[in-house]
Amino acid sequence: MLTGLQFDDSFVNELPRDENEENTPRQVEKACFSFVSPKQTAAPELIVANASFALQLGLSEADVGSEEFLKVFSGNKVVEGTTPYAMCYGGHQFGNWAGQLGDGRAINLFEVIHQDQRWAVQLKGAGPTPYSRTADGLAVLRSSIREYLCSEAMYALGVPTTRALSLMESGDKVWRDVMYDGNAAFEKGAIVSRVAPSFLRFGNFQLLTARQDVETLRILTDYTIRHFYPELGEPSKQSYIDFFQAITDKTLEMVIHWQRVGFVHGVMNTDNMSILGLTIDYGPYGWQDDYDKDWTPNTTDRQHRRYRFGQQPQVALWNLFQLANALYPLIEETAPLEAVLDSYKAAYQKQYYGMMLQKIGLTQVDKEDKLFIQSLEETLSLSPTDMTIFFRLLANAKKDMKASEVLELVSAAFYEPNDIKGEILTQWKSWLSVYITRLQLEPQTDEQRKAVMNKVNPKYVLRNYMAQLAIEQAEKGDYTLVRELEMLLKAPYDEQAEFEKWFVKRPDWAKNKVGCSMLSCSS
Repeated sequence: MLTGLQFDDSFVNELPRDENEENTPRQVEKACFSFVSPKQTAAPELIVANASFALQLGLSEADVGSEEFLKVFSGNKVVEGTTPYAMCYGGHQFGNWAGQLGDGRAINLFEVIHQDQRWAVQLKGAGPTPYSRTADGLAVLRSSIREYLCSEAMYALGVPTTRALSLMESGDKVWRDVMYDGNAAFEKGAIVSRVAPSFLRFGNFQLLTARQDVETLRILTDYTIRHFYPELGEPSKQSYIDFFQAITDKTLEMVIHWQRVGFVHGVMNTDNMSILGLTIDYGPYGWQDDYDKDWTPNTTDRQHRRYRFGQQPQVALWNLFQLANALYPLIEETAPLEAVLDSYKAAYQKQYYGMMLQKIGLTQVDKEDKLFIQSLEETLSLSPTDMTIFFRLLANAKKDMKASEVLELVSAAFYEPNDIKGEILTQWKSWLSVYITRLQLEPQTDEQRKAVMNKVNPKYVLRNYMAQLAIEQAEKGDYTLVRELEMLLKAPYDEQAEFEKWFVKRPDWAKNKVGCSMLSCSS
């Protein structure tokens, strides 16, 4: 028995449920969830468990990897006294209202409280739910490895995120068309256990408003404030306005972190936006290799690039506008909601440029900072330049260096070093000359500045080619690289000399390889 778990299922105890307990695809109205049991798996095998995080849930070291752990987190056993469920929500997908969506392949097992912290524990890939529509509710090994590694990589980077508790191979085969090109095949099935204080999304609120179910909307909003924003006080028009402001602030904080580390979510639909400002639903995500504001890893978004790197802050604002519409029936006044949205625009400018100054190690504010940062972004885009490597190496610059010396210092970041000539070379030297002048005005020593920059600019991120190498090994039954990357990504800001081989540019073979440069939503 997992005796350390203290269960407290607030979601199912306090919110309206679907009275129909049949696990069949259907429209679910006036309810926040449906009861559903995980599908029994053929031969589950634990690939990796997050032992340190398990302790935060109340699990012991002995629990992790036990037979009971294997059964519960593969979906083969429901803990006595708990009632697994799938959440009902809607959302905008690529800018279009999609109606009811819901947990199509996620099943929430239970909630626990440990050390005054509430955690919702769910399985992704554990079988169909009433929200699976025509899908099977399962997940494949490749996407599950990516989800597990990315969740924990983001946490170590300091980015607000859901967490991962375990990754298991199910022993089942899953039929998938990786690139939606008619070449479907059977793949290894897998299950990830995901954990967060709550998995509520913008879409939970949107669907209720779209259906004009204001009564359930109010119940859900009051529940969310009571458990996750208790500082806002008792339900009132003002507390609902403050609720929207708090979500807006958290969402902005999350997106600024994405831009800081070069992360592209890939599918910023409103059903993938957390009400707690957490990065949620790791699908066709990716980290910038060469700095490119127009890059998106999602093949589905290849034509319009709605969710490209440079557009993420604006998309977050668009999504918040949709949430404002969803909360309007509780407030019945547009002015305070518009004021919150306007505050996002002003705060974004301040926070983004402040973050970029941190990345280049400047503390002295100048009236030309915005133009200086924009000039850096333009310069980085002149020739493919690795974002992670550039900012990490820039920390080694010294106040007494010349522009040409700093350029040599960061040259390992250039994918096409022969491009750095003529006008491109002139622009690099121009920007670096101003940068050195700015460094000379800084009160910090070179070593002090480097230490600060290295806490903002990671040395290691989960590049897509790294994840793909681990996936290819795992599909042959070898999980060595999955575990190595998990270890590496726990300390992304540390030098980790033993893992220096991962501090390199994307290899040429990965530039156009499926799984490295291109990903689909298929999982």
